[in-house]
Amino acid sequence: MDTNILLESGTNELEILEFMVSGNYYGINVAKIREIISCQPLTPIPNSHPNIEGAFSTRGETISVVNLARALGMPEKMDEPTQDMFLITNFNMVSTGFHVHGVVGIHRVNWGQIIKPDSMICNSSKSMITGIVNLDGKLVLILDFESIVAEIAPEVGIKMSDIDALGERKINNAPILFAEDSQLLSMLIYDGLNKAGYINVIPLNNGLELWNLLQQYKKEGSLEQKVKCVVTDIEMPQMDGHRLLKLMKEDAELKNIPVIIFSSLINEEMRKKGEQLGADAQLSKSEMGDFIRAIDKVLQK
Repeated sequence: MDTNILLESGTNELEILEFMVSGNYYGINVAKIREIISCQPLTPIPNSHPNIEGAFSTRGETISVVNLARALGMPEKMDEPTQDMFLITNFNMVSTGFHVHGVVGIHRVNWGQIIKPDSMICNSSKSMITGIVNLDGKLVLILDFESIVAEIAPEVGIKMSDIDALGERKINNAPILFAEDSQLLSMLIYDGLNKAGYINVIPLNNGLELWNLLQQYKKEGSLEQKVKCVVTDIEMPQMDGHRLLKLMKEDAELKNIPVIIFSSLINEEMRKKGEQLGADAQLSKSEMGDFIRAIDKVLQK
């Protein structure tokens, strides 16, 4: 999907596609959208997950379609007419369709405008909301599409089996900070790092929280002892991973700390942005084994 948005790297900006499901407003990062098409007849898939509505073929590729209303526990049929569409996404190197009830438009916003949901709204690891933003006077919920897909097909995202394939590993106490806004994925990454022998891991909810912790360590004079590696997602409320990376590489005391981008959004464009900003490694969340090897490598240096 070409939206003519090649935002400057590290500006902490993104573009959100606003869409409707069951009369409610939701959002997704445009970087995850491949195309938007009108609804098409679907072929049912026997014994598939209940949230899979069916599949269709396009350009020689078979796309599974998630009924998003069903996945969110919302009404699938509306009393008033809807303009149903399929959002074709691509993240973690997999294309997936999502059936929505209408597309509103695209908005350019700063990650600082996106509020992290509080515990009243988002109180479990199964929450499907990663942020809330006020657009044109209405609240739009940013959905955790990775968690929605992971519930249907766990093998698409973080694969713990990749760590087993690495064989027996030694315990490593090197302190690692990582920023990930999805509660489910944060737990999986934490468990994965522990399984790989990294036992001194501090999870943060977004880039701003990690940045603030780095500033605290600088004031304490404990930076060298408390941080040996930083791992960050790209899209997060308050401060995204590219902005965090840019700030770190521009800081005389932080620039030599290795930074690994671990994100579902690793594609050619995002990889170029990460390289320009000085990322030490960039891995997709479907590459858990390579992610652990990348940490091993930067810590050996």
